[in-house]
Amino acid sequence: MKHVTILALNDGVSASIADPCIMFNGVNDLLIQSGKPPAFKVQLAGLTKTVKLHNGFFTVHTDILLEDLKKSDLVIIPALGGEIMSALKKNAAFIPWISKQYKRGADVASLCLGAFLLASTGLLKGKECSTHWLMSTQFREMFPDVTLVDGRVVTEQNGLFSSGGATSYWSLILHLVEKYAGREMAIMASKVYALEIDRKSQSPFIMFNGQKEHVDDPIREAQDYIESRVSERISVGELAVRFAIGRRHFERRFKKATNNTPVEYIQRVKMEAAKKHFETSRKNVNEVMYDVGYSDTKAFRTMFKKITGLSPLDYKNKYNIQAN
Repeated sequence: MKHVTILALNDGVSASIADPCIMFNGVNDLLIQSGKPPAFKVQLAGLTKTVKLHNGFFTVHTDILLEDLKKSDLVIIPALGGEIMSALKKNAAFIPWISKQYKRGADVASLCLGAFLLASTGLLKGKECSTHWLMSTQFREMFPDVTLVDGRVVTEQNGLFSSGGATSYWSLILHLVEKYAGREMAIMASKVYALEIDRKSQSPFIMFNGQKEHVDDPIREAQDYIESRVSERISVGELAVRFAIGRRHFERRFKKATNNTPVEYIQRVKMEAAKKHFETSRKNVNEVMYDVGYSDTKAFRTMFKKITGLSPLDYKNKYNIQAN
């Protein structure tokens, strides 16, 4: 039987604490119903006997104090709530304990913004990680030695697991069920809880909003210029000349300020505009393609799928109510 410890973080997101409890205990029930022994011993561990969540809206009672829990097989780090720096400070006492458990052989999994606490341990240095796409810029700034994988729902490396944003953590929970209780039980759990199994990407949900919290004014002006001319074909050379910066220097400054190359930024802006057209208008794929400055159908479809994980038509059918 695997010992699963779910951390009751101070001001943590209540659902990301409750949902793993529900799933692992639910799997135990399914196993017992089929005449098999339970696979998990699930405990909620915290720094105190009662822990307030969601700015005090909810309170949970822990099964065990962190200081009394010596060994676990799997540690679940739920999503942090509120302002990140404040949340990390409130939960700093968990950091050495998490590191110690990992060094003793435990797997460690972070859900959504729990990745910030996992990264604070230093265990992710030089490794890949997933978190909510909305916080990707802040994560990269705080943890430059961690490779953030924006679109991936589940990341696994050397016994360290992380999930994408919000309810995509269900995919990681199912992944862990499969790891410990087998594929058959993971499929059963996905059916009982009506969850899509093996979801790989959170790319369709990502809304691109260019990083502008930097001090390079010419680059910010270049970003505004790109965003105001979605239908035009803009080259990097043209931007460099317009803002009187040598091309190589312009590319370096742009990447440093925005975390995207100029070409990537232009593509992301155009695809975000295309997504909005597909969500709100009756325009067909070719009409939208021309609206965002593409004339090559294959190039447009390839870039759209690369960024969103869906074809233009699939995206339109999924998100435009008028298309159904």
